[in-house]
Amino acid sequence: MTQVPSPLPTLSLELPGELTLHVTQQQFETLAIANRDLKLERSAAGELIVNPPTGGESGKRNLSISTQLGNWYEANEELGEAFDSSTGFKLPNGADRSPDASWVSRDRWNALSPQEKKGFVPLCPDFVVELRSDSDRLSKLQAKLQEYIDNGAQLGWLIDPQNGQVEIYRPGKDVEILSKPSQLSGEDILPGFILNLKRIWA
Repeated sequence: MTQVPSPLPTLSLELPGELTLHVTQQQFETLAIANRDLKLERSAAGELIVNPPTGGESGKRNLSISTQLGNWYEANEELGEAFDSSTGFKLPNGADRSPDASWVSRDRWNALSPQEKKGFVPLCPDFVVELRSDSDRLSKLQAKLQEYIDNGAQLGWLIDPQNGQVEIYRPGKDVEILSKPSQLSGEDILPGFILNLKRIWA
């Protein structure tokens, strides 16, 4: 007799107040696979984080960032791999994160097994971008950027259209805050990459 496989669980939650759900790594991966239309993350403590879809303004800003990073990546593919906001990374501290845009150096990417490249990537990207949307609390994004740096990121940008500023995170250095810069440099992490911010402040 043929057995019908059980359907994957879908996430349908009506949470009162600030109810927090904790899930294991396996439970998180099962939920994420079954709910690809949601951007799910998991903190180092196992807290499930459901990020709502962005609005139109955030969507077009994120597209501009991803497109520019993608264009640089296509011309500099030998240096590493670039990823969009749907990519999940398993950080060394146990958190599962999905930056709005990210990049991993070629040596670190090539050191992964074929299976590791297919699933949630078991490392922290070298470079990450987080774009603040209207629903994002700034303090949570700041903690997230610091988490990336603490787990091995070499450069992180927190782009905050609401306050008209960019916070730049680097290992061992104070956070640099820029007021409405016209562009950002990938420095020596992404040589030659310049992000034009015209569409971010428009």
